[in-house]
Amino acid sequence: MKHMLASVCRWPRAAVMLVLVAGLGGCGGGAPLFTSDGRPTTQVQCTGSDWSNCTDNARAMCNGDFDVIQQSTDDAVRNLLFACKKKSGY
Repeated sequence: MKHMLASVCRWPRAAVMLVLVAGLGGCGGGAPLFTSDGRPTTQVQCTGSDWSNCTDNARAMCNGDFDVIQQSTDDAVRNLLFACKKKSGY
């Protein structure tokens, strides 16, 4: 009886470990949430023959300048990951 009870008690632990491993498997594949200097990043997706739609969106969201973190194209969709430049505090 004790052996059977101990065996059943291990299942919840195994299930928790499986969920934890599956959940962590998705980490690392996504874009960074912040730059190394702490600025938040934003990703926009746009279509078109060039990057102007994406860069115009980024410029509007940042009220001006931004740093491109990553650019990629997937079929006809362009992905732009950017961070707004810090405003000078003068």
